[in-house]
Amino acid sequence: MRRPWRHPTARHGAAELCLREVGDLLPRRFARRAAAAEDLVMRLQVHRKLDRHTGCVNTVGFNADGDTLISGSDDQKVMLWDWDTGAVKMQFHSGHGDNVFQARFMPYTDDHTIVTCAADGQVRVAKVQDDGDALTTLLGEHDGRAHKLAIEPGSPYIFYSCGEDGLVQHFDLRTDTATELFVCRNSLTKSGYSSHVHLNAITIDPRNPNLLAVGGSNPFARVYDIRKCKWDGSSDFAQPSDCYCPPHLIGDRGVGITGLAFSHQSELLVSYNNENIYLFPKNGGLGPDPKSSAKIEGSEGSKSTMFASGEAVYHPVPQVYVGHRNCETVKGVTFIGPNHEYVASGSDCGRLFIWRKRDGKFLRAMEGDERIVNCIEPHPHTMMIASSGIDNDVKLWTPSAIEQARVLNVEELKPRKRKAKLRHFALPEELVMHVLARRRQPAAGEDSSEDLEDNTELLSLVLQAADRDNLSDDSDEDEEISDGSGSRAK
Repeated sequence: MRRPWRHPTARHGAAELCLREVGDLLPRRFARRAAAAEDLVMRLQVHRKLDRHTGCVNTVGFNADGDTLISGSDDQKVMLWDWDTGAVKMQFHSGHGDNVFQARFMPYTDDHTIVTCAADGQVRVAKVQDDGDALTTLLGEHDGRAHKLAIEPGSPYIFYSCGEDGLVQHFDLRTDTATELFVCRNSLTKSGYSSHVHLNAITIDPRNPNLLAVGGSNPFARVYDIRKCKWDGSSDFAQPSDCYCPPHLIGDRGVGITGLAFSHQSELLVSYNNENIYLFPKNGGLGPDPKSSAKIEGSEGSKSTMFASGEAVYHPVPQVYVGHRNCETVKGVTFIGPNHEYVASGSDCGRLFIWRKRDGKFLRAMEGDERIVNCIEPHPHTMMIASSGIDNDVKLWTPSAIEQARVLNVEELKPRKRKAKLRHFALPEELVMHVLARRRQPAAGEDSSEDLEDNTELLSLVLQAADRDNLSDDSDEDEEISDGSGSRAK
């Protein structure tokens, strides 16, 4: 007996092309599926390097059309690129007095309005003039570094900022005003509010722009409904609508959040320092007050949280993405693909990591920086990404490789040898900050000789600071630092 023909379940290009030709697959859906093909991910390679900055590149992003890339750097400059040719369309000083951490185009402004934040705590707007110049204006300030901005989807006027002072601010470019919405606090106590959370990341749900997620120096990603904010600038609003955290990290003071992203399906992606990346489903949080949970029990596919009231609530287990290393810098995390089919992040080992979103399968680890990759930004329309880190350039990746990359397991990744030059410090404060940044717990399995090398480097830095008048570039000594890459960063 002849069996009836069925649609192929696997997403083979030829089969889907046939379905499109006979009308069983809409052309638009075919195009989106083709743009998300795993084959493209496995063929990504460096298309071009943009290397006009003179400092670390801390932010990259595309305009809505995808033909212009914006970058900001430690050199305090903002550059607009024709990424395909590598030409600089324009560049200007940001007006900041310290490293630029983020620069973004405002929607529907013909790329003439750019907002920035920086290590000096300032939030500024730059207006591109007809003659090619850019006029920058101070909009607001944070008491400490301002790491990230969140643009309201589809709005040419509204955006938000977060900073290490725990403050979230709302900006309206129609009036050039800043409103202090709330200060993110660790918890509520009987005596009042506890210390604030040093915020590193902020993002808006694209399907519900009223929901704002923030994360920082503790393990909870907090989602706030801005409709409940008090717009008079009072700081007593600190109650989130929901909180997200992997059950095993609740109460862990050794981890914090460095990156956040919402998917098109309102899933929340959270990247932790000294830990992994987790994807939480929509409405998969622990509630507005996770501190009230007393016990967490696990079962296949879900976790049961027993609250102090005696009520048990079941939560889906978040998808986990392992293999990268995140302990030295504030790294972002993002989705790539037209329907956010993949997850991507930088790593302390200088690689770009890409996983399949639905099951967490590790796909690629690409050499992206001599030291650390911090930023990955997807193109708005095609399978292409921009990356940056400690190097002074931006790398553009396109699926142009003739051969597919070999599929590796995370365990097969070899530690990279990287060169670290001893730095010169003009001020003792810079030396102290570098020493503090270097102090971290060694990863499990690391050779103890690395600690000796680190101590030797720090001693050399102290000696150079004491005798900095006699320093010269020729006296720099290179040392080899072995940097491993495990499934859990320590």
